[in-house]
Amino acid sequence: MLGAIIGLLVLGLFVGALARFALPGPDPMPLWATIGLGLAGSFLGGLIAAAIGLRSGDTFGLLLAAVAGAAFLLFLYRRFVQKRPLTGPGSR
Repeated sequence: MLGAIIGLLVLGLFVGALARFALPGPDPMPLWATIGLGLAGSFLGGLIAAAIGLRSGDTFGLLLAAVAGAAFLLFLYRRFVQKRPLTGPGSR
């Protein structure tokens, strides 16, 4: 049980860090927020992958869907919570 929780935390951190790396600009968020972003993005990406019929054995495809979901959530966070654009002079 503890191993599964630690695995989820590591997966969330990995996916969240990749999503933050994928979008340009600074992201002043703590480690727990990066993990939460990665877990929520993995969930959203898993739902989208299941909807398009991606199989559970396709690890790379599921990882790509998870990072895309997390990047989309990060974009929404920046746009509606931080109220700043993704690029341009107002993004900093």
